[in-house]
Amino acid sequence: MVQVTYTDKRSFSVPVELTAGKRHLTQAEIEALEKNHNTSDDPSWQNFYVDAECFDASLIRDSSFSGFIVLGKLRRAMLKYHDLELEEGIYNSKLINAATGDDNAIRNVAYFENYRLGKNVMLFNIQEMSCTPHSKFGEGILKKDEPEENRIWIGVANENGGREVLPFKSMIPADAYLWSRYREDAALMKRFVELTEKGACCEGATYGIVKNNAVIKNTTLLKDAEIGECAYIKGAFKLKNITVLSSEAEPSQIGEGVEMVNGIMGSGSRVFYQAVAVRFVIGKNCQLKYGARLLNSVLGDNSTVSCCEILNNLIFPFHEQHHNSSFLIASTIMGQSNIASGATIGSNHNSRSPDGELIASRGFWPSLSSDFKHNSRFASFVLVAKGSYQYELDIPYPFSLVALGENGDRSVRIFPAWWFMYDMFALVRNRYKFKKRDKRVVPVQHIETDPFAPDTMQEIMKALERIVRLKAEETARLCGRADAKEGADGSGDHSSADNHGVSCGGENGVIEAAKIEEAKAFFEKNPAADFTLSDAQCQKRYGATVFRPAYAYHQYRKIIKYFAAKTIIEYCDENGIASVSPAVLAEIARHPLYTEWLNAGGQIIPLEKIDELLAMPNLREEFQHRRQKMLDDKIDVTAFLVWFIENYPQSAKIMKENPDYQFRFQ
Repeated sequence: MVQVTYTDKRSFSVPVELTAGKRHLTQAEIEALEKNHNTSDDPSWQNFYVDAECFDASLIRDSSFSGFIVLGKLRRAMLKYHDLELEEGIYNSKLINAATGDDNAIRNVAYFENYRLGKNVMLFNIQEMSCTPHSKFGEGILKKDEPEENRIWIGVANENGGREVLPFKSMIPADAYLWSRYREDAALMKRFVELTEKGACCEGATYGIVKNNAVIKNTTLLKDAEIGECAYIKGAFKLKNITVLSSEAEPSQIGEGVEMVNGIMGSGSRVFYQAVAVRFVIGKNCQLKYGARLLNSVLGDNSTVSCCEILNNLIFPFHEQHHNSSFLIASTIMGQSNIASGATIGSNHNSRSPDGELIASRGFWPSLSSDFKHNSRFASFVLVAKGSYQYELDIPYPFSLVALGENGDRSVRIFPAWWFMYDMFALVRNRYKFKKRDKRVVPVQHIETDPFAPDTMQEIMKALERIVRLKAEETARLCGRADAKEGADGSGDHSSADNHGVSCGGENGVIEAAKIEEAKAFFEKNPAADFTLSDAQCQKRYGATVFRPAYAYHQYRKIIKYFAAKTIIEYCDENGIASVSPAVLAEIARHPLYTEWLNAGGQIIPLEKIDELLAMPNLREEFQHRRQKMLDDKIDVTAFLVWFIENYPQSAKIMKENPDYQFRFQ
């Protein structure tokens, strides 16, 4: 550090790295500065450092300076961005402990303290721009010796807490999802905190940053902020403790009346027109506009929110929510969703405690002015008709239409496979429109946009099983009634219009499997049968009525066959295979078959891989512990090898990651 002492014995330190290639002012330059009505707390101007090769003192006017001032190149040139054109220099501003880059224009900045600027930065009409030494720039870190309660947590998915996550600059919805859902895994929770703090400045004083080619104008307050390259901020009201990620390829923008506090804004995103964001992470290529409120939430890439309010949510990519009356609270929305005007999701709690949650898989689409109770759960691509749903819903049928009953019927009506019957065009369009809307130049995470993907096929398989089981249960009930009737009047007709000609079986241990097979056979033989089934799971208290299950059965099976054929064709295309032969099918069969999938922040991942990921921290510690015990002769090699094989392939991964663990077993 370079020590500077004022003539009145006051002193301060200048970071050494800032003074490289700089020099003090000449006497002529000091006179020129004072002639242009500039002042310094140091009458000798020893607090001033300027570029050794290119400095024009006439470009600083009507300004005051305190602490250390380090200036980059200043020359007679104009900087222009859109309609704003400014001459390089510092005019009518107050700077304290500031370092500017080359070719900056600073005009009418009333208070500017503890910032460092990049090249070609334009600052115009700013009331206050300051940075405290303990700033965190929106990340959930702690400075040295700070208490734990100083962390900034984001309470996603549950209004009452319990699923909080810490924001960090590289966070994606997958991070937030795993963090919020696997709370029982103490090792994972610890690792996420470590991930948050990795690479962050947790020691020493900090300073604000404005990177190259950024433009900030007509802003009231900008405090404890890191502004990325090529960012454009105009007319913002309050920006505090935030990071605005931006680049030349993906510039970000903040507009008029915006208030953003405690959060991270992704590259290529835009927030404007009186929008408010508090405790947030906004992904790439997002829009928050027209008075939208985003509070305690994580918003995935390529999402648009306007006019409405979002509280305590985890939202996956490609989320659309418009119109002034939309309200979303305490929910996990898994992407490609569209919240219609007047939709009220989660505000009408069932108890006095705000502890409910709503989980909606991909493609959730509630209609105008719909409202829902917590807790509720929806399969993928569920369309909900307009209505006030007074009881909790659990809809396991993907691509279905859900509607309220009529004429006093309080059960919910469900039309499985409705999209395949009435709006297949929309599904096909979805596959391409989301790819077109993906403006990320650097895609950090793969986002699944195909409606027909492993996660939805998994849901379809479960829905098929459920439809068949419901049919088998109905047959058993009808047979029970027929048996009771036979005992009463001697009749025994087990083949009526009511039970669709399905016969009853024998003992309980065999009946279940037999009736399941009979139900499948009935659906195969009667694709046009028009009847309904009751599903008590789908709505608390009053249950649901499933319409046209035979049609849904055949449509679901047709889509599964389509997915299988499409996947084989894609495999052949990728591997240059001209036709499918038994040898090709045998090669395909050698690939692992994953039957359970998880939508982790928009990316579809086999559940087995998630389990491996979650097991790794604990396995690493156990690996080290057991290896050390073996080396200390407290356990034999055979015992170690048995454990190693039981946990393969995770153990093998640890060996590959840590060459020093590779040793020869004798």
